Amino acid sequence: MKLIQTVVVKQVLTETSKDKLLTNYETKKFQLQKESDQLKFEMKKQEKMKKFPPEMLKKQFEKEITVRNEKIKLLDFHIEQLHILPIGSELKESEHEALVEVNEGDRWDDFIAEKTIVVKDGIVVEIRER
Repeated sequence: MKLIQTVVVKQVLTETSKDKLLTNYETKKFQLQKESDQLKFEMKKQEKMKKFPPEMLKKQFEKEITVRNEKIKLLDFHIEQLHILPIGSELKESEHEALVEVNEGDRWDDFIAEKTIVVKDGIVVEIRER
């Protein structure tokens, strides 16, 4: 029988991975700021056209702008934390589903144990089963 099991992928922080993460965070932050500015522009444009009630229009646009601003704050927090973390730290990168084979006579505890893949600069350096 085959089962689907969740596997955690962790990344070891190196100078290279730290630089990539910082670049990625800054790119996302810049994109969110552009979206926020575009929403503000669009709100002004819609207000001038007067097709929708101003209160409803403003409320909807401000909601979207607030969502983006919260994401920017979260990215700022991640950037701050990344500067604090020492090289060699392990960061949870993602979770993936893995297909595992279960046969009669297998130890059940081996299948319910959490599995972790540790990656350093794009290379799998360790597979842990706890």
